Amino acid sequence: MIGSQRFLRMEGIGNEVPFFVVPFDPSEAIEMEKLRGQLIRKLKHKGVRVLEIDLYDLSKELMDELGDWDFWIENESKHDKRELLEALQSLTDPQTKLAPAIAAKMADAEFDVSFLCGVGEVYPFIRSHTVLNNLQSVAKEQPLVMFFPGDYSHSLEDGASLDLFGRLRDDKYYRAFNLYDREA
Repeated sequence: MIGSQRFLRMEGIGNEVPFFVVPFDPSEAIEMEKLRGQLIRKLKHKGVRVLEIDLYDLSKELMDELGDWDFWIENESKHDKRELLEALQSLTDPQTKLAPAIAAKMADAEFDVSFLCGVGEVYPFIRSHTVLNNLQSVAKEQPLVMFFPGDYSHSLEDGASLDLFGRLRDDKYYRAFNLYDREA
């Protein structure tokens, strides 16, 4: 489906942002990583260019630029967990750091679809719904597919929610489509 012209032209989504979630069982994370790599190769063979952005790798890049990664690794045990969490959140702030870094990667690449992965690895200092909210203005020209270890559910009573690892209910996020609910 991702390689179809309908998907790549973002048809059938109305005026919504072209964000799609691929929820998967967290116990299958290694298998999903392999499948994602196979999908990227298959799409490349069809002439579809994929920009893959791993949130963990991007977070590390941002911290390396500031020279803080090694400091926090070496001194992690000396800091209170709350202090560490606040520092990591500050260094990877979705609005001021993460979204601009993703926008720069998108500006520097030629691609037809972007894949966002590493969501589980950056929890709790980066929350997936916050990333998606901050990408709405910078990642709307091509479809963005987020690989999400957990559930993306919709119900009339509760609305839509991203449930990380199938256990941690994130704030409600309504703008993405569940890729498994789409037709090719």
